[in-house]
Amino acid sequence: MSKSLLSLGECMVELSPTASGAYARGFAGDTFNTAWYARRLLPTDWSVAYGSCIGTDAVSDEMAGFMAGQGIDTTALRRLPDRTVGLYMISLRNGERSFSYWRGQSAAKMIADDPDWLASTLQGRQIIHFSAITLAVLSPDHRRAFCKAVQSARTQGSLIAFDTNLRPRLWDGEDAMREGVMLGASVADIVLPSFDEETGLWGDKISADTIARYSKAGATRVVVKDGGGPVTLWSQDHGTRQHAATSVAQIVDTTAAGDSFAGGFLAHLAMGQSEDHAAQQAMALAAQVIQARGALVPGIFA
Repeated sequence: MSKSLLSLGECMVELSPTASGAYARGFAGDTFNTAWYARRLLPTDWSVAYGSCIGTDAVSDEMAGFMAGQGIDTTALRRLPDRTVGLYMISLRNGERSFSYWRGQSAAKMIADDPDWLASTLQGRQIIHFSAITLAVLSPDHRRAFCKAVQSARTQGSLIAFDTNLRPRLWDGEDAMREGVMLGASVADIVLPSFDEETGLWGDKISADTIARYSKAGATRVVVKDGGGPVTLWSQDHGTRQHAATSVAQIVDTTAAGDSFAGGFLAHLAMGQSEDHAAQQAMALAAQVIQARGALVPGIFA
């Protein structure tokens, strides 16, 4: 296995509100955000790549150029001439965000339509990360093909991380969302759920309910985030423990809180840190991210 972290999914054009009330344009998306934060934490002997499909139009060129300029390996991007990239806009109220999406011609929906390309993209990666959003934008057949390819990579030794990031509007009802989430979890070593989402979808009462579901699905580590509450970490080797949340003076924008947590957790694991240290460092990173606007916050690494 090479020292390579591959994050797979959909990167989009982001319109985020500024303090003046205008909107700033950027590029972001849950799994890309994770890759971006991991790249800033990992040493240079690690490659961080982003796997997706984009178009051949000007905005797709700009997206690929932005990724490369941020140190992300773009060789795992596949170009589709009849597609483009999606767009989303963030709306904020008291620091909490909501999203509006335009993704009808998103090339990322085709990430699993070429099995040979997907298999070669996954091959030899030490860590592979994807999310429920990665799966939600795919057709049911492509969703199954994607997870089959990820399972094959897991069998060959890759460490698979899955963020259960839920966007109900992307799914054809709650039953389809439950099925898709469990399909993703079934091919993962690490599952990264958010407790409020798990409560909404499954009716979980305590974090142990969440852990039980994903450990039964085959995960060897489950990391349950709970907003401003403690993170509950379970692993097959060390059982369950909790870590208190990092205190935050003022929440400005919760965009990418979970994405940055995932990037921090995976990066510190990759560097040989313990699960507990990785979780603590990931919480500290997410706490910094939510005190600034937008998904990507370069100022915290200055």
